[in-house]
Amino acid sequence: MATPTVVLVPVWGAGHLMSLLESGKRLLARSVRALSLTVLVMRAPTEQLAAELSDHIRREEASGLDVRFVHLPAVAPPTDWIGIEEFISRLAQMHAPHVRAAISGLAAPVAGVVLDFFCSSLLDVCRDLAVPGYVYFTSNAAMVAFMLRLPALHEEVPVEFEEMEGAIDVPGLPPVPPSCVPTPVTDKKNPNYTWFTYHGRRFAEVDAIIINTAAELEPSALAAIADGRCTRGVRALTVYPIGPVISFPPPPDQPHECVRWLDAQAPGSVVLLCFGSGGFFAAPQAREIAHGLERSGHRFLWVLRGPPAPGSMHPTDANLDETLPDGFLERTKDRGLVWPTWAPQKEILAHAAVGGFVTHGGWNSALESLWHGVPMAPWPLYAEQHTNAFRLWPPWALPWR
Repeated sequence: MATPTVVLVPVWGAGHLMSLLESGKRLLARSVRALSLTVLVMRAPTEQLAAELSDHIRREEASGLDVRFVHLPAVAPPTDWIGIEEFISRLAQMHAPHVRAAISGLAAPVAGVVLDFFCSSLLDVCRDLAVPGYVYFTSNAAMVAFMLRLPALHEEVPVEFEEMEGAIDVPGLPPVPPSCVPTPVTDKKNPNYTWFTYHGRRFAEVDAIIINTAAELEPSALAAIADGRCTRGVRALTVYPIGPVISFPPPPDQPHECVRWLDAQAPGSVVLLCFGSGGFFAAPQAREIAHGLERSGHRFLWVLRGPPAPGSMHPTDANLDETLPDGFLERTKDRGLVWPTWAPQKEILAHAAVGGFVTHGGWNSALESLWHGVPMAPWPLYAEQHTNAFRLWPPWALPWR
C-alpha cells in the first residue's frame, strides 16, 4: 500500500511557505508511521516572488526528503483588491477547484491537509473530500485567540475598536488596548476586516490548529483556545504548539558582507535595525532615524529599504544618496553600516557582535531573536505586529498610533 501523504497548502510568501514546509519536515522526522509530504504550490503573483519561490523549491527538492511539489494551474489574480490580506485570501479561494483536483488525483492516501491560515476557505475542499483539515498559523497563539474571538467581537462592538471605551476582552490575554489590534481590523468597512472575521469563523471548523509557538511562551492563550473560551458556543479546539519553527539553511560558502563587517566589531556592541520583507521607510522618516543613530554614538547595522515601486507590493532597494542626510554615511563610517537591500537576518542575529535588535515585530523575527538571545525593541508597522508587541512587551511600552 502506498505511503500516506500529508498535503501542505501554503501561500507563496517565504515567511509562510518556509515555516509550513519546515513544520512538515519535522512531522516526517518524528512520525511513528511512514509519511510523505505533498506540497501544492500556487503560482506567485509577481515575477520576483515567483523566482524566489522557485529557488526555495529547488533547494528542497535537492534535500533528499520525501517531499513532492505539485504546481497548481495559474489563476488570474484579483485586480480590485484594497489590502494585501484581501488579495491573498481571495487568490487562495480562487484555487479551490485546482486544490480539489490535485488532492483527488493523488495516488497515495491522504492523511490530512494542512492549510496556511489565509487558505481557510479551502476547508470546504477538505469536507467535500472527507479528509481531515488543519490550519497552520505562522504567527502566535495570542493572534489565534484574537481571530477566534473576532466574529463575536464584531457583534459586540458596533463601533470601530479605536472608538470603544476601555480595552478589548480576549480570553487568555491581558485587556487589549484598541491601539494594539492588528492593522487589518482597524477599519470595519475595509475588506481586510471582513476577511479576518471570516478566517476567525472558519478556524472554529478545523480538526486542529497548529501554531508556530511554544507552550512555555504562551500558556494562557493556548489554554484559552483549548478550553473553548475563545469560541463560546462552539466546540473547544485542539491546538498543537510546535514552535519555534525556524529554518536554518546551510551557511553560504562565502560569508555575507554584513556578516564580514560584524566580524570586525566587539561582542554585543552592535544594534541591528531590520524591518522584515515588507518594512520600509520613506526618506523623511529614514532621515530622522539616521539623526537618532548618529546622535546615539552606538554602533549599528541598518537594513534600510525604500517604498515599493508603483503597482508593486514589495520594498525597493534604498537609494542611500537620496534617502539619508548629507554626509551621514561618511560621519558614521567607522561605527555603522547601512545595507540597502536584502540581508541574511538569521545569520546576523546569530553573530556575537549583535547586542540588540530594533524590529518590526513580525513573529518570525521575534522567534529568531528569542532563539539567539538578542534583546528586542519593537517598532510595529503593519499586519499583526502591534499585537505581537503587546504580547512581548508591557502595554506601557507601546507608544505607537
